[in-house]
Amino acid sequence: MTENHADRGPWEEAPRGLGLVLDAGRGSLPYALIHGEALVACAAWALGEAGATLLDASVEWEALAGTAAETGDPVVLHDSLCPMTPPDFIVACVQRSLAEDAVVVATRPVTDTVKVVSHGLVGETVDRDRLRSVASPVVLPPSVVAALPTAPGPDLVAAVIDLARSHLVVQVEAPATARRVGSADDITLLAALTAG
Repeated sequence: MTENHADRGPWEEAPRGLGLVLDAGRGSLPYALIHGEALVACAAWALGEAGATLLDASVEWEALAGTAAETGDPVVLHDSLCPMTPPDFIVACVQRSLAEDAVVVATRPVTDTVKVVSHGLVGETVDRDRLRSVASPVVLPPSVVAALPTAPGPDLVAAVIDLARSHLVVQVEAPATARRVGSADDITLLAALTAG
């Protein structure tokens, strides 16, 4: 069987990565629909379009780390609740992770008002310019994958905090379409943003 090179995307020659779509610990929301498809399916499609080799979440971390070491591929963690992350953005994150040998974390600006709570009392407002929310993907270069004895947990915020303790972490602002959804209303908004 021959490959049709005319169908290749502009990033086809880019490093591919080993992709994991994260749905554990997210309830039933990853199986809600956007544009007629489950969020988890859209996330998997984006990873595939970015050229990543999709792996089943049941693959043992030791085996995955061995494959990453053998191929030189990074591991791309993609949150199923960020279903409309553009493939070209995923590719850019993979390239940056490899170029800087750093964990690359997609982030979005925080738009909600955040208050300090101390001893049960609501205090001052936190400056939103200092805050970021973790989006998707989180890309682990091969050197970091080799150093981790176990897989990062399914909570990407906790995983990034843990990774930052011993590895270089670079934040990259994600496009609005890569935002994380947390409710049916968020899915409606994201569907409107990505219509057409």
